[in-house]
Parts: sequence; structure tokens; C-alpha cells
Amino acid sequence: MTDTLRAAAPPPSAPASVLEPWMKTRLDPLEAYDPATRSLRSDYDLNPGMHPGEKVLHPAAVLIPLIEREGGLTVLLTRRADTLRKHTGQVAFPGGRCDPGETPWETALREAHEEVGLDPGFVTLAGLSTAYQTVSDYHIIPVVGFVRPGFTITPSAAEVAEVFETPFAWLMDPTNHERRFHEGVNGGVRRYFYAMPYEERFIWGATAGMLRALYDRLYED
Repeated sequence: MTDTLRAAAPPPSAPASVLEPWMKTRLDPLEAYDPATRSLRSDYDLNPGMHPGEKVLHPAAVLIPLIEREGGLTVLLTRRADTLRKHTGQVAFPGGRCDPGETPWETALREAHEEVGLDPGFVTLAGLSTAYQTVSDYHIIPVVGFVRPGFTITPSAAEVAEVFETPFAWLMDPTNHERRFHEGVNGGVRRYFYAMPYEERFIWGATAGMLRALYDRLYED
């Protein structure tokens, strides 16, 4: 991005009325979606030596819900239920595997309704962020949507332990993007990942990676 364009970018603390039209120019429009597009970002970005190469990936989508609050945008996130078999207790966006014939935005809106009770009628879709591949072999399309106030939240007890909001401006501040690692078992290789600890919540892994990819796309690409 040129210095002129970077200077023209509104800060993430700007109101939704400013951010929404600008963000649409930085995201991929829905009508340009190509299901053949491969991942551009992944859990392997910080661990290139661990990349397994070409694999069969499961199509999935998440909703990045930007809530229009008076004090600025917030991002709705969930903490996964402790009873789930995978990614237990981790912070995540509403989302999941695509059903046959679904577009990513149909999946994202359906999953957000099933997981947290978010009525799709409150969501205005702004576009698609950068595709993301996980170590669990999912090819995720992040769908960015602006959510107007007035909605109600009804979490699914089977899938969601908690729903909370984090300021968008905080998440888009690169000084809050930490690089951490797990030590491999029995002297194994370290695995690095992005983490964004916010108050008592620990946002990390694929969720933090997709947020970092959104930051890069909006403010650094």
C-alpha cells in the first residue's frame, strides 16, 4: 500500500458509517467468490517448515461480526463449549463446515444463527477476507458482516460456553498481536502462533491468525 493510501485509511476506532464503505473496497466482493481459490494465509505462516503440502481440505466459513456500538465497533466472539471433541474451550468466530451447495456467507450466517442465535436480518455483509487453512485441514472463508444493534443472543449450550465482544480498534492494533509458541512433546519442534490476550480471554491460533490477516488486508497489504 502506498503512503497516500495508508494515510487515507480511516482508523479502526472510526464509526461504522465511515468504516463500512471503506472496508468494502478492501475486501473481496461476494460476487467475485471463486470456490477454487486456495488458501492465502494459514496456521503454517509462522511455521513454514511444518507445512504438509497439498492436502484435501474441508470447506468452511466463519462470520466476523462487527457490532455497531456507540463507542465504536466491537467483534463478537465465542468460547467453545467444554464438551466439544475438538478445540475445546477455545475462542472462535461463529462458523463451521459448509453444507453441500452452500456459499461461504450462507454457511457463516447459518452457523451464527445456530450457535449464538444471531438473526441474519441484523447483518449487512461487507465482503470476504483472506482465505485461511488450519492444521486440522479446514479451508476457511472469513465473511465480514456489520451487525446493527437490537439483536438478541441465545447461545447454543451444546456448542458455546460464552459470547463476548472485543473492541475492533484493540484487535486491529498490531502492538496487541503477540507471537507465542508451544513446545513440542518429548523434544519436538516448537509451533508458533499468533495470540491476542484481551482481559481474561485468550484469543489465539486460527482465530488470531484470521484477525491478523484481516489487519494486514485492511492496513498493511
